[in-house]
Parts: sequence; structure tokens; C-alpha cells
Amino acid sequence: MAEPALAVRRKSRPSSVRKRSRVPVRPSAVCSPVARKRPSAGDGGPPAETPCSNDSEEDMFGDFDSFYGNDSLLAQVDDIEHKYLQDKNTDIKAPGDIVLGNLQSGVQQQKQDHFSTSENKTVLKADKEGGFQMNENDPVNSNQELTQSVLDDLPSSQLLYFEKMDELSSGSRIPPVSERRNKCVNSSVDKIRSPSSFCPDAECRTRPNDFSSDSKCDLFKTESLKDHLKSAMTGNAKAQTLQVSKTKQLKEAVLSEEICVARKTIESSSVDIGPFYGLPSKVKDLFRQFRGIETLYEWQHDCLMLESLQQRKNLIYSLPTSGGKTLVAEIIILQELLCRQKDVLMIVPYVAIVQEKVRGLSSFGIELGFLVEEYAGSKGRFPPIKRRIKKSLYIATIEKGHALVNSLIETERIDDLGLVVVDEVELKEYVKIRDTIYAVDSKTENGFTFSRLLDFKYSSNLEKADPDHIIALVTEVIPKYSCLIFCPTKKNCENVASMVCKYLRKEFKAHREKEKQDLIKNLKNIGHGSVCPVLMQTIPFGIAYHHSGLTNDERKSIEEAYSAGVLCLLACTATLAAGVNLPARRIILRAPYVASDFLRKSQYKQMIGRAGRAGIDSAGESILIVQEKDKHLVQDLVNSPLENCYSNLLLELTKGMQSLLLSLVGLKIAVTQEEVDNFMCSTLLGVQQQLLSKEKSLSEITKDGLENLIEKGLLKGRISEKGHSSKCTLTITPLGKATYKGSIDLAYCNLLYRELKKGLEGLILESNLHLLYLATPYDMISNCSPDWMIYLRQFNQLSAAEQKVADIVGVPESFITKKASGQAIRKNVDSAAVNRLYLSFVLYTLLKETNIWSVSEKFNMSRGYVQNLLNSAASFTSCVLHFCEELEEFWVYKALLTELTKQLTYCVKTELIPLMEVAGVLEARAKQLYNAGYKTLAHLANANPETLVKMIEHLSLRQAKQIISSAKMLLSEKAEALQEEVEELLKVPTDIPGTY
Repeated sequence: MAEPALAVRRKSRPSSVRKRSRVPVRPSAVCSPVARKRPSAGDGGPPAETPCSNDSEEDMFGDFDSFYGNDSLLAQVDDIEHKYLQDKNTDIKAPGDIVLGNLQSGVQQQKQDHFSTSENKTVLKADKEGGFQMNENDPVNSNQELTQSVLDDLPSSQLLYFEKMDELSSGSRIPPVSERRNKCVNSSVDKIRSPSSFCPDAECRTRPNDFSSDSKCDLFKTESLKDHLKSAMTGNAKAQTLQVSKTKQLKEAVLSEEICVARKTIESSSVDIGPFYGLPSKVKDLFRQFRGIETLYEWQHDCLMLESLQQRKNLIYSLPTSGGKTLVAEIIILQELLCRQKDVLMIVPYVAIVQEKVRGLSSFGIELGFLVEEYAGSKGRFPPIKRRIKKSLYIATIEKGHALVNSLIETERIDDLGLVVVDEVELKEYVKIRDTIYAVDSKTENGFTFSRLLDFKYSSNLEKADPDHIIALVTEVIPKYSCLIFCPTKKNCENVASMVCKYLRKEFKAHREKEKQDLIKNLKNIGHGSVCPVLMQTIPFGIAYHHSGLTNDERKSIEEAYSAGVLCLLACTATLAAGVNLPARRIILRAPYVASDFLRKSQYKQMIGRAGRAGIDSAGESILIVQEKDKHLVQDLVNSPLENCYSNLLLELTKGMQSLLLSLVGLKIAVTQEEVDNFMCSTLLGVQQQLLSKEKSLSEITKDGLENLIEKGLLKGRISEKGHSSKCTLTITPLGKATYKGSIDLAYCNLLYRELKKGLEGLILESNLHLLYLATPYDMISNCSPDWMIYLRQFNQLSAAEQKVADIVGVPESFITKKASGQAIRKNVDSAAVNRLYLSFVLYTLLKETNIWSVSEKFNMSRGYVQNLLNSAASFTSCVLHFCEELEEFWVYKALLTELTKQLTYCVKTELIPLMEVAGVLEARAKQLYNAGYKTLAHLANANPETLVKMIEHLSLRQAKQIISSAKMLLSEKAEALQEEVEELLKVPTDIPGTY
């Protein structure tokens, strides 16, 4: 009678406190008899049962029936089994013979207790509809309660065992309702148990049973349930405990199932596209969580439902900047990654946008199980790593995207790429002439209709300082709303910002005053104590300028402050319109010019598209300030259609036409002149042949390009004369292959080869100055105007070995000295080499001091120019490295340029480099993180966002989450790459000699 009392007591405990005791239980005369010894041969008792487990296994029970020295658990199971065997011929609904059924019910109940914590409503519904229905009047057998208490103490592996045993024995005895419930739950549990359940194949398949039904029943009959339980407990004790929560596993299983359903739907011709455009419902939740998007616009829905899109045809759609084009692209990208299991390439125009996209999409990658890889500047691997399971979203600039596709074609992996997205680049438009505002209206004859007069009192002094009434336009929206002023030049940006804050009321300073002071403090840290005087003056009023003269860290800090509302007005150049996502309630165009060129329609639309961007502002407006002399030009501008799109292949021959021809032959896409001509006819230039000059046809232009490549030594072959069909095969030379794989401009490839060859004769390795000269980009040389006194001072600070570098590259000391003293120069010296060496001095100093502010002052250059030089040098060094990897004679450069690329990319102390690999973490932020104790990628990936915000100044919760997501994604990429390497090493070759 003691055991039922134990069962009742266990039953009365809440399910939340039912846990297995790992402390030995002291034997009690009331509750538990002393554990029985196993009868030996000399005891005279009945012969011991032979266990079914392997005899070679160590007996972990010793002389007792349980681990505790307590037989209550196994004795209860033994009694249950005997009770079941006695009553097995009775109907299953009788109260006294549902013991084994209760084992199954206990198993299911245990699972359902766990499943109830899950967010999956499908399983919960199955539980409600398909579980055992028991009325209050149904008799309850004490064995039922006993079984429940026994099963409470079992680990999941043994619960699964009981479930299996019930399947083997009960067969058709389980009622249909229960069977449906079991099928639903078992399906989810199978997914949790199986690591392959994440649907790597096109269909989800269930593992077939290993035994026939007869052999299963025989196995059940010949082995007692008690021994089975002991065997399972032994195995469970030896097994390693999983560290992944069951709730997380269940969520992954449900997500896996939805992905499989969506993938099948997309591959089929069915009109049912699944819960969210063929994607798991979790994707919709993520858009709501990360982007605040509840529903799609009607045009977005129509676009995603296009029949041509379902047929995987190409799609081009065009809307203003604020229209929401990117959301459609992202949904299509996720369909390709998750449902079709293909890699995706997304191309954007600028490095800053690449980094923004990587930060924004890393959170989706972490949640949905794909990788986001950055291909910009010096970052990116060619060819990309071939992933085992996860698919990759490559986000690249145009140049990097081109190189990436080339590498996939060359390695015959282009089929891995399923989709390429090229993201090129209610709004009210107004024009201001004098103090009158006109609305842009294409229905009127002159394109304008009167809107209102400016209501702002100007003094005579203010009228002189602000003749365009910018202050009146600005104060209508700030500080409550944000405003952007587009200016023609960088200097004009700074002047406008200074002028506006000079005449604003002092009350503007009180708006978020502390946060503005924090921003100034942050900028001081970035500049090592220095802050631009203009920013020092304007930031207290919530105003700043934004152009290429800022360093990366300064620009990022200003962008973050503007996005957070700390800054309410930015005076910026037109480059911001095509750059990062900085919207505004009002856009003011200071003049219809970009530098000295009149505004084009596409530029105008790009700028005003920043007003009231979708999902951020509820309204937006643009105001173009026009002088009377430009009125007719502006009327034509606002009423004209967008410019036609023309091929760029002819605009820059070395970067356009000839580069394409070299790639075609190098990748063996076209290897004869006839094949090249056929390919060119399918390009945009081929479609627009009628626009070419009548002097030369497309085939003649193509022929000239091929001849030029042969003349440069990049191709080999013979070009036929006009009217003669040539089947002669064109082949690429080693120099040509190195050129297109390194993405080197064809105008400089031969010069680069000669300089690298000359460097082998006497490379100065006492410092990295000689290497920096070889890695200084050619396209920066023409914009360089050396200060000869600074040139001489820097030269004199070099060691004797370093001064030899100048002689080797053709810039003697006497030339620099005479230039600095103003003497006449008789000997001709290559000006390109002179300018390139000067830029090398800038980079050399920068790597030593790692402080853009001090270097810009030392060389009398703007800090923005120094920053641009550093970025360009890092990218070009990466190109030169790939160039050298294809030429055996340059093997010595490989290791040297690999390290130099890393130094130029980050230009910080070595310990900060791992943190700066994370998208969005620049030098200032990396220093903050390092000083706060986040010293490695793993520290950052496992950080808590709330803790990070508390420990790092000027960091919002949104930014913290983005940084952590990016770190997790990068860590996942590195782990995946190492796993790939391990599997490749352990892979058994298929061509081992002597094997068949």
C-alpha cells in the first residue's frame, strides 16, 4: 500500500515542480522497502531473468535494481507490466486495462506539457483536438496515476522508447483521434531528433522502420519491460546531455516544416503560395519586429504575385527613392535562399550601402539560417567558400559583384547562384522663386501653380545674409521634424550650416542639449582631441554638414545622431542622395546645380526621394530654390521625363568594352570572333546599335577591341578581315588572366606588371614604404599636388634604406631638393612617379600614426581626402594581390600584400582588427568596445544588447542589436568555413589506387 501513496503524493505536485531527484533516497519502512538483492544461483530463489542488453556492457546497477539503491521505480514498472499482461484481452476503454495505453498517454502528456511553452499554434491545436478526451465521470484507475508519476521521472530518451514500444504492440488498438494526435506530435519530435530535418532536400521524408511488424512483436514478447527500462537508463546515463533547449529545437522543427512546404509550393504550379508569399510565417514576424512593417502596399503585393515572377523570368521595376522597392527585392531574395536553396547576389552602388545592408540583413540571417557576406573594398573571397548546408547572400559593390560572378563561372559553380538583384539607385514638390512658393503641377501650362507666400519677417541684415530665405524654410519644420539641405559644393555645405545656426533663436540649443554635448565629446574622441570648428559651432543647434570631407568615423557618428533625432538639419552634397538611408520631412535644394553642372532629372528625383521615406515619415515635401534666370530651365526639368538609359560600354573603353571582351575569352564564354559578335548583339549596346555613329558598326568596334587586347599581350589569336568568317580560337594569356581576375583597369595593367617586375630586382623590405608605393592606386595620382617643402621634410625623415626607394622608382633626392628651393629642373622626371611617391609618404605616415587628423594636418590635406586615399589604397592592394596570385613569378608578393591589405583596411592597432571586421564597427566604436571588455568576436557575438547600451556611450539599442547580429553572422561564417575545411581534409578520395 506504500507505493500507491507515493503515486498519489507525486500526482498532487504541480507539473512545474516535477523533477528527477539526483540525490540518493534514504530507504524508508513506510514508503519504500529496502532494495532487493538479485537472487544468485545459491539463494534458492527463482532463476534470474536474462537481460536482452549486450553482455559485454558494464553492469552499472551492481547488485541492485536501480541507481539509488531503491527498487521502487523498477518494481512499479514490473507490476504495471504484469497487470497489463493479465488484462491484455480486455477492451481498451475499460478502466482496468489501459496501463500501456497510459504509458503512451503519459509520454504524450509529458510532451504536451513541454509543447505548451512553444509558440507553435499548429501543435497546440493538434493537442486540443487530438488528445484523449476524458470526462469527469470516467473511472480513474490508480495504475493511471502511478504510471503518470513514474513517467514524470523519465528522461526524454526513455519517453521516446515507451512511445516506440507502444507502436510495436498496440497496432490498430489506438483510437483514431489519439492516433491523429500521436502522428502530429511524433512528427515534430522526429524533426527535433533528426539533425537533417531542416529540409536539405526538396521534400521532407520520414525515416522508414527497420523491422517488420512480426519481428517487433516477437522482440517485445521475449524481453521484459523492466529490462528494457534498465537498458535505456544505462544508455541514458552514458549519453552526453544536449545543451540545446527543447523549445528552441521545436521552433526550428516548425520553421523547417514551413520552409519545406513553401519550397514545394514554389516548385509546383499551385496557386497556393503559402503563409507569406511562399515563405514561413516567421518571416512576416521578423519584418514586423526588425522593420516595423505590418502590411505591404498594393503595388508590392501585385509585383510579388506577377506570373512572370513565378515563372522565374527577369523583372525590372522603377519607383521613386521612397517607394519601397527594396522590400520586394528582400522578399524575393528570401524565397530564393530558403525555398529554392540557392545563393543570391545583391549589387548596390556604394561601399556605405553594402555595409548598411549587411547590418540590416544579418538579423534575418541569424534567425532564418543563412549567411550574409560582405564584398566591398578589400573584403570578399574569390571564389566564395562553398557552404555545406547554409546558403549565402552576397552583398557587393558593382566591381566586386563582377569579380564574384567571374570566379563562380571559372569554378563551374555559377548554377549555385539562383538570383541577382541590382538595387540602383505621398511626396509633394515645390519650387521657390523669391518669397513665393509654387507647387509643381504638370497639368498646368508652365508646370507651376501658386501655393503660398513665406511668412517670416526678415531684417535688412538677415536679408543680406540669407537672400534665399533658407532660415524661413528650415524653421517651419525643425526641431520637431528633420530637414536636409542639398548644396552644390562641400564648402557651400559648411557655409549654409554656419549661417543657419548664426541666426537661429537660442531656444534651439535646449532641444536634447545633453545628447548634443555627448556627440561633440564623441567627435573629440574620434579626432584625438580635435573637432572641426564648424561642427563645434553648429551641433549645439542640432545642425551639421555631411560630405566627403569627413572621416568615416565622423560621418557615421553624424548619421547616427541624425537618425536618432539629436541632429535635425543636415547640409549635404548630392552624394548623400544616393548613399545611406537618411530621410527627412522636408528636402531643400539650395540650387538646381551639382557643382557647375545643371541638375539632371534623375539626380533631381534621387534627391527629392529622400523626403518622407516609406515606413519612416507619414508625409514629405521638397522645395527647389530657383533664381529668376533659371526659371525656364527648371520648368523643363520638373516637367520632362526621366532620361533614357544608354549602355556605358563605349564611354570608357578600357573599363567597358575591352574589359568585357577580356572576361568573355578568359571565362571561355566566347572563344572565337564569331561567338564574341553573337554575344555583343545580346547586350544593351547591341540593342541600341542604331545609336552608334555611322562610321563604325558594332562588329567593327568589337574587332578593334579584340585587336587592342592582342596588341597589349592580354589575348592570343588572329582576327579575320571584314567579310571573312574566322573560326580561329582566341585564348587568354597569363597576364590577361591576372588582369581580369584582379579587376585591374586595362589602362594600367602593363605598367603595374613592369613595376612589380622591377620591384623583384631590389625590393626594399626594411619598412613597407616600397610595398606601399606599388599599392598606391593609379587613379589618385592625377588629383595630387605635392607641397614641396612637406615633400622634402618627409624625405629627410626617412632612413637611408628607405630613401633608396625614391631612387628605385625614379625620383632622385636632387629633384625634390630643387623643387623645394624653387630652382629650375633640367632633367625630366616622370610626374606620375613623383605624385605616387608623395601619396606613398602619406600612407606610410598614416600606418605609423593611425590618426587621420594628425596626418591631414602634417600634409596640409583635408581629412576626407586622406580617408579616401586610405580606402582606395586598401581596395587596390587587394586587387594587386589577386593579380599576383595568377602569376608564378610574383609568388613573393602574396604573403607581403596579404598583410598589407589588412593593415590598410583597418589602419588601427592589431588588437582592434577582430572587432572592426564586424559591419558597422569603425575605429572609435572598436576602441569603446575593447576598453569595455569586448575584446574578441566571440565576446561581441554573445553580448547582451541592454548591457552593451549601458557600457558603451552614444549607442542605441537598435545599433547594439545590429552590431551583435553582425558579429554572430561573421562568427557563423568563420565556423562554417573551418567546418568546410575539416570535412574536405577528412573526405575519402574516390580514386584511391587498388580500390574499385
